Amino acid sequence: MKIELIPLQQHGDERGLLVALEEERNIPFLIKRVYYMFDTLQGIRRGFHAHKKTRQLAIAIKGSCSFLFDDGKEKKEIILNNSAQGVMIEPGIWHEMYDFSDDCILMVLADDIYNESDYIRNYHDFIDYVDQSYW
Repeated sequence: MKIELIPLQQHGDERGLLVALEEERNIPFLIKRVYYMFDTLQGIRRGFHAHKKTRQLAIAIKGSCSFLFDDGKEKKEIILNNSAQGVMIEPGIWHEMYDFSDDCILMVLADDIYNESDYIRNYHDFIDYVDQSYW
């Protein structure tokens, strides 16, 4: 399983830094939805799902959090802690977020609007989905 980290170009001077997010330039898809998480309590895990079609890019715009990625065959963990870098969440990848720093703001850009039928929320259903998609 390949985890793709997307560098986001920083611009700045003595006044501070700026990162511009532009669809199909540094964001590899058209952006149809943006959401963010904050004030996540210690010990809480988020996510626990995969998408059938939706592609997403997660950016810790402040603080840090850890990700678990699972393609049904392999699991990988990363720490997201750079506001000038995002991690792609591709379809068919189970993902969980955890170890949120107290100041973490995790922003997610998605290539589709919210659609409940695109979610796989049960891990056993996810494994069945992955097994079927390999045939």
